[in-house]
Amino acid sequence: MKVKGLRWWVIGLIALATIINYIDRQSINVLWPEISEQLYPDKTLDERKEIYSLISVIFVFSYAFGQAIFGKIFDWIGTRLGFGLSIGIWSVATALHALARSFAGFAIFRSILGIAEAGNWPGAAKGNAEWFPTKERAFAQGLFNSGAAVGGIISIPLIAFLTVYFHWQMIFIFIGIAGFLWLLPWMYMVKSPPKHHPWITDNERKYILDGQKNEEISDGEEIEDAPSEKILIHKQSWGVIIASAAIDPIWWLFVFWIPIYLSEVYGMDVKGIGIYGWVPYVGAMLGAWFGGLFAQNRMKAGWDVNRTRKTVITLGCLIMLPALIAMANPGEPITAVLIMAVILFGFQTTIGNVQTLPSDFFSGKSVGTLSGFAGMAAKLTAAGLTYLVPWLTMGGNYTPAFVIGAALALIALAGVWILCGKIEPIKLKKTSHLTF
Repeated sequence: MKVKGLRWWVIGLIALATIINYIDRQSINVLWPEISEQLYPDKTLDERKEIYSLISVIFVFSYAFGQAIFGKIFDWIGTRLGFGLSIGIWSVATALHALARSFAGFAIFRSILGIAEAGNWPGAAKGNAEWFPTKERAFAQGLFNSGAAVGGIISIPLIAFLTVYFHWQMIFIFIGIAGFLWLLPWMYMVKSPPKHHPWITDNERKYILDGQKNEEISDGEEIEDAPSEKILIHKQSWGVIIASAAIDPIWWLFVFWIPIYLSEVYGMDVKGIGIYGWVPYVGAMLGAWFGGLFAQNRMKAGWDVNRTRKTVITLGCLIMLPALIAMANPGEPITAVLIMAVILFGFQTTIGNVQTLPSDFFSGKSVGTLSGFAGMAAKLTAAGLTYLVPWLTMGGNYTPAFVIGAALALIALAGVWILCGKIEPIKLKKTSHLTF
């Protein structure tokens, strides 16, 4: 049989995997006030926050390690099996949280979860590069990036609702099961890349392959076989890595700390967090769609990849900057979450186009490898900021953390404009030094 628009079914499944990914990881963030009261009744609020921070840092370090591992795994075994391995392991790890009774238990299960969940992003980037022509990649990236936002929108009120009827252990089991249900349509539908997929129409196959202009490689070397050192000698690769490392901690600042912020600054319980905590993710969802659609619109209007990527990335950062500063004194909780929505709108506008840079510069196996390196660097910096948050926010003052976020947005801009240079396919050269 033939399926029209098969690439959209594939990216839809990847977006759904991303939603599940974020529901799984957000569970402990929302449940922590209840978990910490049960497990650490004698600890102060600041001490519980420090424990939560350490658990989160372990998750992010594991996530960073997983980014590097799964970048290679997806290159070795392909997108289909790579996603099956990633989501299968993380679903088991999520359910195992129900067994945790101490810091060590949560640390072990969060580390397994982090390693496995990391596969979602290099896998998504590789799937995007395989299934979409260059001009549609930013929009496709925006679609599955919006899955992270939708996951945030769904998970916070959903988990808060479930706490009314179930203990926190059962909630971890329920959300762990969802990943296994996703595997059924994925393994059935995604049989191979578009070049050889039996269900894709001839017109769609031609449209995808003809639109992947960066498959044209010169100098007699196939970029698909490029080793890591061949990728890292280019300043453009370091531009991608630095931009990712600077921009990503902004997202994690909110992913990890929105529930804790609302609890500490406004005295909210889990139900209150469920009412307010989803609002910032609406901005993130809209930003993911806007960043992708705006980039696609500009390229259809005749802009080249270089002008498009830099314009959209810069616009997103400029949206974030004043909003991050405004969080120093947001006022009422509804105002705070609306400002957060603006910040995450700007972030998602930017990040979708940052994440397409590996496929703009390289192709084939090198896309997953560079995406993995960039993701690993991003998670290391996110871990650093996460570790510092309890110290930066002692007494409930989160202003220093938001100021650091604004500075990181400026660093990301510098990485794109200074190191990335002109955004176009790179021709590999036989050289042993950085091509600055």
